[in-house]
Amino acid sequence: MQPSLSLASRIAIADGVVFRDLQGELVLLNLQTGVYFGLDPVGTRIWQLLQDHRSVQTVLERLLEEYDIAEAQCRDDLMRFIALGLEKGLFELHDGTAA
Repeated sequence: MQPSLSLASRIAIADGVVFRDLQGELVLLNLQTGVYFGLDPVGTRIWQLLQDHRSVQTVLERLLEEYDIAEAQCRDDLMRFIALGLEKGLFELHDGTAA
């Protein structure tokens, strides 16, 4: 059964996704699909936090520390960002029950 996205989820960058920092913004390439993606500075920061922490809850907490945004708005935006990344094959989702 496929895990569902939640704050307890852990996210990994999918194999076959390469990226390059271009003056503070990331350009991503999914090698399997050949599709490029560009991230603005906030998307770039989320990507960096996911690389470092993988825990959606931890990423949310860090974003709330770094940006002046309401928690509900930040959570909703983060979940949409991750859901889109999952849909486009940029991330892999793991439930929060595994060690």
